[in-house]
This record gives sequence, C-alpha cells and structure tokens, in this order.
Amino acid sequence: MAKAYNKQSLGRGLSALLNNPIKDISSAEDKNADQVIGNIIEIPINQIELNPFQPRTNFENEKISELANSIEQLGIIQPITVRKTGFKSFQIISGERRFRAVSLLNLQSIPAFIRIANDQQSLEMALVENIQRENLDPIEIALCYQRLIDDVKLTQEQMSSRVGKKRSTISNYLRLLKLDPIIQTGIRDGFISMGHGRTLVTIENRDDQLKIYKKILSDSLSVRETENIRNRLKSDSKEISIVKKKLPEPFKSNLNKLKKIFNSEVKITLNGNKKGSIIIPFNNIEDYKTLNKKLNSD
Repeated sequence: MAKAYNKQSLGRGLSALLNNPIKDISSAEDKNADQVIGNIIEIPINQIELNPFQPRTNFENEKISELANSIEQLGIIQPITVRKTGFKSFQIISGERRFRAVSLLNLQSIPAFIRIANDQQSLEMALVENIQRENLDPIEIALCYQRLIDDVKLTQEQMSSRVGKKRSTISNYLRLLKLDPIIQTGIRDGFISMGHGRTLVTIENRDDQLKIYKKILSDSLSVRETENIRNRLKSDSKEISIVKKKLPEPFKSNLNKLKKIFNSEVKITLNGNKKGSIIIPFNNIEDYKTLNKKLNSD
C-alpha cells in the first residue's frame, strides 16, 4: 500500500529554506515565511527535542511499538507539530508518540507542521486557503480543520464562518480522523470515498470497521451497499443485546430442563422476530454419541 505521505517532495524542497542560516525563517514577518506556515515539511529527527512541559509522562512501550509497526506499513498519517526554537532546532508541540515510534524505526526524518513566532494570523489564513484547494483529499482537509481547532483555537462555528461550510460538513470531515489508520490511508490513496468513511466511522468496533473496509475493497461495494452491511451489523448487535438482557417464559424454564436432560450448557437465542435457535455444545465425539442417544431415546 502507498505511504501516507507520498507528496513529500514539496516538504523536502521547503526544508531547504530552513537549512540556510542566511535565509533562516524565525518569524511570520520573515521572507518566505508564507511558504512554511501551514505546510508539511520533512525535518531531520536529530533536530527535534522533546517538550519538557509534556503533560504525559508515561508512554507504554508496547503501544509505541504497535504504532511503529503501523507507521512502517502505512507511513505517517498525521504529521507532528513542532515549534521552531532556533536554527535547525525544533521542539515538539504535539505528536510525541509518533516521534518516539519513528525514532524506534531509525528513520532520518519525520513530516511536521512548523510553528514560528507571530504566526497565528498567518497560520489561520494558510489553513483556510488550504481547505479551499481542489486537490486535497478528505483526510488532508480534516487535518486542516483539526489544526484550526488545536493551533488557532477556533470553534466549529467560527470555522464555518471562515471557510463558508456548514458545521455539519466540518463535523463529517473531523470524524474521519477517528477511523482506524489503515482506513484513513485508504481514503487518502483513493481506495474508498469519503462516503464510505462516513459510514464506517459510525461502527464503534474497529475490528468490524476493518472487516467491512476489506469487503469494500474486495467486492467494490458502493456507499449504499456499505450502509446496508452497517445496518445489518447494528441490527444483529441489537438482537444479541435483547437476548442477553432477558430470556422470556416459557423459554427460560425449558432451558433449565434441557440443561438437566443433556447435562450440557444448552443455549436458546431469540432474534426478536419469534425465531431463534437451540444450541447444544459437545466437547468430543463421545459427548456427541451421548447426546445423540438422548435425542433418539423415547
């Protein structure tokens, strides 16, 4: 599968601006600052330091390793955000888990958004302009909206006014960032549409999300067909929930009788439509023969 950021030739070109001490950019008023603000730039790992004010102090090694495996397969889905503290010197604002995972992989650089002095207004303008571009994929647009929330501190109502989009439209984009990274990558690479993503994000269980995602790819499912599968999944879950809540009479008393007769953990399931099934488990062939005798006895 293609890497999440396969457009990074742009980022590498911009990074050259930050490697020249004469042309170094440290403020929004500097020449070429507009080329840095709001763009993704490849930054060498050895130029980035951790944030000493990071509120989280405990990073689970197992979780970081899992994230590293994901990054190795899919690339960086969401760039980190850093603050420029000097020439070839940056400090992490957000994304420390991603930074630690990339460090485990011994990669030389990482895609990042850069914050520089006095860039608040310029950043807002750059992000709003980015959202209006025609060649952005839905995940890139979602990331722009998320940065307007995190970095510029705009509310969804303020964003709606700035970009001329309904709040519901903005919410739909932001919800895509809750999808499993594999699915986010699929949207970025054009394997599935935003409509597919909007359907999948309504499924709480990520394993179910991924199963349906794979089925979309293998069977070339439309958004409507995906919605039908989602609806059936929710319906089945609801039926299971009803069964677990309470087994009505006479099923309850009959269940106890069946358990005694077969000396087994018999199960009765109902689907809410006066239909159901009786399940009699067995552990080996001898158990099966015993059950068979009881079923065929007078």
